[in-house]
Amino acid sequence: MSAIRGARERARTEVTAAIKEEARRQLADQGAAKLSLRAVARELGMASSALYRYFPSRDELLTALIVDAYDAIGAAAEQALARTDPGGDPVERWTAVCRALRAWALAHPHEYALIYGSPVPGYAAPQDTIAPASRVGLALISVARDAHATGALRVPEEADLPEAVRDDARNIADAVGADLPAADLPAAVFAPLVAAWAQLFGLISFELFGQFTKVVEAREEFFGQAAAALARAAGLGGAADRG
Repeated sequence: MSAIRGARERARTEVTAAIKEEARRQLADQGAAKLSLRAVARELGMASSALYRYFPSRDELLTALIVDAYDAIGAAAEQALARTDPGGDPVERWTAVCRALRAWALAHPHEYALIYGSPVPGYAAPQDTIAPASRVGLALISVARDAHATGALRVPEEADLPEAVRDDARNIADAVGADLPAADLPAAVFAPLVAAWAQLFGLISFELFGQFTKVVEAREEFFGQAAAALARAAGLGGAADRG
């Protein structure tokens, strides 16, 4: 019985992979808004009713693709971080992670667009996407955590932040504490970190979606310089809090 069960599981895994691969092809050809379970089934030579046993709705298939994309770009960030020295230059470590994110985006433009492009009409991401979506942010925060531990993180004065921004920063710090218990970062650090994170993906999106055409030609060099500037703006490589 275990051999039969194993064969069935392998077959299901293979069919699931084929469905997602065809769905990614359709994303590249037509965009996420036009993704159709019936079209996927037709291209695979399956009956629609058979495909529904794997993904009962378009939204469930979209969620699977979104989770896969977040996990893939998150893994790229984590692997780049793991290749750096925790006690090394935090600007260089941050930039190494950023370069890995850019490389993944350029290699997987349609999957990048699915998670960082325009929202898909009629689709609301479920809770299942939150943890995968957090992986990139946690990798970048890890750089700040290590910099803080070595005194190489400039911490802004919390009193200098608007009250609403202070509240958001505290909420982020509380949420991150559940995933990175050793972070122990002052809440005020998260305001510049979030700004740097948003600008980072703005840089990647501008390049990927053609906004740099006839504007920036030395794109790899420009990106490296810009990513390092974002790291410094986030406080990395600066002096630790005086208090």
